[in-house]
Amino acid sequence: MPDRGERTRVEVFGIRHHGPGSARALRRALEEFKPEAVLIEGPPEADDLVALAADPGMVPPVALLAYSPGRTPSPDGGEGTERQAAFWPFAEFSPEWQAIRYALDAGVPVRFCDLPAAHQLVRQQEPQDPGTPPDAPLPEGDDPQRIAAERPEGQGEAPEHGIRLDPLGWLAKVAGYDDAERWWDDVVEHRHDGPSPFPAIAEAMAELRARLAELPEPERGLDRLPPGYLRREEQREAYMRRTLRRALKDGYERVAVVCGAWHVPALLEKVPASRDEQTLRGLPKTKVAMTWVPWTHGRLAGHSGYGAGVRSPGWYHHLFASGDRPVERWLTEAARLLREEDLHVSSAHVIEAVRLAETLAALRGRPLAGLDEVTEATRAVLCEGNDLPVELIQRRMVVGERLGSVPERTPMVPLQRDLQAEQRRLRLKPSALDREYDLDLRKPLDLDRSRLLHRLRLLDVDWGVPQEAQGRSKGTFRESWTLLWRPEFDVELIEASAWGTTVHGAAAARAEATASQATALSELTSLAERCLLADLGDALPTVMRALADRAAVDSDVAHLMAALPALVRALRYGDVRGTPTGPLRTVVDGLVVRVCVGLPPAVTGLDDDASREMLGHIDAVHGALSLLGDDDHTDRWLRALRGLADRDGDHAVHGLLEGRLVRLLLDAGRLDDVPARMARAVSVGTAPDRAAAWVEGFLAGGGLLLVHDDDLLRLLDGWIAGLPGEAFTDVLPLLRRTFGGYAAAERRAVGERVRRLDGGAAPRAADGAPREDDIDAGRAAAATATALRILGWEAPA
Repeated sequence: MPDRGERTRVEVFGIRHHGPGSARALRRALEEFKPEAVLIEGPPEADDLVALAADPGMVPPVALLAYSPGRTPSPDGGEGTERQAAFWPFAEFSPEWQAIRYALDAGVPVRFCDLPAAHQLVRQQEPQDPGTPPDAPLPEGDDPQRIAAERPEGQGEAPEHGIRLDPLGWLAKVAGYDDAERWWDDVVEHRHDGPSPFPAIAEAMAELRARLAELPEPERGLDRLPPGYLRREEQREAYMRRTLRRALKDGYERVAVVCGAWHVPALLEKVPASRDEQTLRGLPKTKVAMTWVPWTHGRLAGHSGYGAGVRSPGWYHHLFASGDRPVERWLTEAARLLREEDLHVSSAHVIEAVRLAETLAALRGRPLAGLDEVTEATRAVLCEGNDLPVELIQRRMVVGERLGSVPERTPMVPLQRDLQAEQRRLRLKPSALDREYDLDLRKPLDLDRSRLLHRLRLLDVDWGVPQEAQGRSKGTFRESWTLLWRPEFDVELIEASAWGTTVHGAAAARAEATASQATALSELTSLAERCLLADLGDALPTVMRALADRAAVDSDVAHLMAALPALVRALRYGDVRGTPTGPLRTVVDGLVVRVCVGLPPAVTGLDDDASREMLGHIDAVHGALSLLGDDDHTDRWLRALRGLADRDGDHAVHGLLEGRLVRLLLDAGRLDDVPARMARAVSVGTAPDRAAAWVEGFLAGGGLLLVHDDDLLRLLDGWIAGLPGEAFTDVLPLLRRTFGGYAAAERRAVGERVRRLDGGAAPRAADGAPREDDIDAGRAAAATATALRILGWEAPA
């Protein structure tokens, strides 16, 4: 840097991006230095947004979001142009956040000094150098959670893999540690007072960079860096030096720079301004917009995919927020959490756990019990060796799911503001923890909540996930949802704003565009159902026209059968929600007729796999028509099934289908000769595999029929008992699959009925046990010998 004389003083503070000790030490250092300006590693486009950090509504964790505005999404939900967005997260214990708060509290100008996001969001075009560095904000391709931040200076590769990949690993190894994370915690994060660590950090990084330059090329580990990494590093450091020069040129004589520790020597190095300008000349750029968005502790964790993530954001927040006795306070909170889960944890447990944690720290030579010691004490004392409560503490406390908030005056697209207004109106507060909502659609508030969540799902903002998808539907009038807010939803809302300025308008426009591009009938039926669920009356006519046109030209009966259940559900939902469904009813009426007419040729000559697939369609249509409750359609459908079930000879349908058709007709009261049909199906002249398939189809509806009908059970028992050995082996997998699908109580009841088929129940002793003469001694001896061997006893001779 140029020499500005004795009055000019620049202090560069090298930090780790998220650490309580670093944040606390930096705040003290800034208060002692009293800078006239503060420069922070981050996108300069956010300079105008810094003042919002002083707003009481800004509660960390939060993140700066950079995105390319004006992106046009494609109607099918794909990306019209490549997604470009990046985040810079801040927690309360982030040193950069503390630097921002210090500058705002002291009335000192604060600027960001990293390479602008306009350059960092542009992918490299040169074939020989296509990558971007992992510590730069990367364009988000297929991963919407790709985070822009610096690679953690204490995580990743082992020291022998290269100084640049893991500088703290080298320092930890010299200090006698095998874990860089633990070394950094001991020397920095667990410090509460003492001299500033920043001079030592700067000296260590300067030594490491000098050592790296001296190493032979193969030993530097640079071949393990992504393509373009070194070039982007050079550009970033050149821009930081340029920003520092401009601050000095503006007349500031005491300037503080807060950046990643690795960059400190580069900023202190005397590099000619002309060289930096040459490095930065001609960089490609794109249009970028910036804003603040809420963030979560879960997204600060390293396991979330965040490059600069830490192992335990909840623990770090606790260390920063606790003025004294952090171990005691942590274990007390852990005990409270366990007691909320009805686990017995007393004050004596807490006292003993504190003693154990401090003893472990002393034995390991640590200045303060770290998370490892506290976790071991928690497992041994509070949880009594049980890992399950430890996992609860890990999820709720060690990582934590704190969700930040941003002020009302934060820049937002209209769609985001409309969603916030709807959230307030409907009393749906975003949360980083799973929340269950059981909605009664007969209540106006719950109905509006359901519509909002369905509209957001049409925009691919899956804030709410319906539990019906998990088989937990509670009926037409009820819906159960699981709500979980994720930070990347803000990016998805920004993208979805191309469809409209309100959630209702954007969802309707998206549905119409999707209908115009759909090629499969099933897509359109699903879309129609979703429009009814979301109450999108504006979009429904367009969707229904496309659906009717597609249904009219689709001659595949399987496609028609697959489409019908969704349409019937939509009709039912329309009745409950008060949505007009006249056009939809017309389509359903036409589909039912076409399915009944086209089913006979569609089931002819099917093999095993095709028959099983058709069986699923038949069951789905049968259930849909039962739900619809239209007598004419039901009668037409059952007559079509009766015609298929009566086929014989070469025209007979596959055994699996015939058995299922007979069962459906029996349940509907349309057959009175089922025993005779079953007798023919399992007669000696029928191939065993066809008979087994018939039985599987017939019994697929549940085993209670066999419990209450002795004639059918006797036919089935006689057929199985009369099978030759080889044939029995062939059909056994089919039988096991059939009976394996029954509940245990049903299987037990069927077994008891089989015992009573010939002469009633087996005689028993007075105490209810089988009589001695009713026991097969030979079979019992073999079972007894096996049980004795398992117990380690010798079988009697």
